Amino acid sequence: MSIKHVITVAVATFVCATLPCVQAQSWPAKAVRVVVPYPPGGAVDVVTRKVAARLQEQTGQSFFVENKAGATGTIGLAAVAQAAADGYTLVTNDTTHALLPHIFGKLPFDYAHDLVPVAAFVFAPMAVVVKADSRFKTLADLIAAAKAAPERVTYGTGGAGTTPHFAAEALGIASGVKFMHVPFKGAGEATVALLSGTIDFQIASTPGVISNVKGGKMRLLAVSGDKRLPALPDVPTFAEAGVKNFGVINFTGLWAPKGTPPAVLDRLQREIAAAMASAEMKAFAAESGAEAGFWDAVTFTRELRGRTEFWGRIAANAAFEKK
Repeated sequence: MSIKHVITVAVATFVCATLPCVQAQSWPAKAVRVVVPYPPGGAVDVVTRKVAARLQEQTGQSFFVENKAGATGTIGLAAVAQAAADGYTLVTNDTTHALLPHIFGKLPFDYAHDLVPVAAFVFAPMAVVVKADSRFKTLADLIAAAKAAPERVTYGTGGAGTTPHFAAEALGIASGVKFMHVPFKGAGEATVALLSGTIDFQIASTPGVISNVKGGKMRLLAVSGDKRLPALPDVPTFAEAGVKNFGVINFTGLWAPKGTPPAVLDRLQREIAAAMASAEMKAFAAESGAEAGFWDAVTFTRELRGRTEFWGRIAANAAFEKK
């Protein structure tokens, strides 16, 4: 073997060994696309755009959001699962992600392997909301009415298999009652139905309803989590309102295609952790009735697994038929 060949092999080995470090230092070297698998204006979209703007500020590179909606988010998720695993195509989602194996008989990507959890960063309580002049003044009123007349107290959602649908089923199980589900074509239609008095209540993450609550059109009866929201200090937690076993929290998180270099994933986590520790992001989350936080990849993976199992039990209890 010639000296030239030996040197060539040594250089190649050194480059391969140091490639993750080089990738970490050079990433992002171009614009990063962040796919939101829902239409513009929803909670995931709003949070993603705010986080993307912060990451752009921190890294000096463009993080642009692309909405790729359809099929409960699976069209956008599948597109990212099939994208190049180079750190330049990412996807966000919320708690809905943990429902997908229980909604669909077959997904257009491998749920357990094709997308890698990177980090979760905004956490929002789920809330029971009624029209401002509703006859239900407290959560106890609502549950008492449902116990007295099973399947007569109605709630609306954006469709069967959505997070609000499963969350309402979980609330029914925790409180020992059975509500009547009224599915609409979208969450917006369900909100219109609530405001018109067509349905009795909605269950949704706080960012989705807080504007109507602050505007005096809706009233919150309770929020999930172990503490009251600073933005809504008069609203009790579910435990305070008498429902002890309802701990559903909606998260927003980020995923990358399988095979994305570990060094890039580590850099992403560091940048997201720094973003969520900023006063700007804490204030943004608080104003929408949520909380800025950070789950690293290990924590996110563990929590996602637990939530997927939890929603499986809810789906089985509700005898939900997969699409």
